[in-house]
Amino acid sequence: MVPVTRFLVVLTDVRPLSKEGRDERIEPERRRQVVGATSREAAERIAAAFAALGMVRAGRQRVKVLAVGRRRSGVD
Repeated sequence: MVPVTRFLVVLTDVRPLSKEGRDERIEPERRRQVVGATSREAAERIAAAFAALGMVRAGRQRVKVLAVGRRRSGVD
């Protein structure tokens, strides 16, 4: 079996910077859209499409590509 990494492409709202900064573990940004992908290439194509949105280009939203772990495929 070959390990396969899965990816999430997340579109979030950008929070204003507070005195403490931005800590995603304590106060995550609000998610607008989440899309799964099975390859890095597919995730980056989706992220590029999100990056073309006006709100992202204006700096009000951001796009994140996250590797969410490995799973085993049935291919040896």
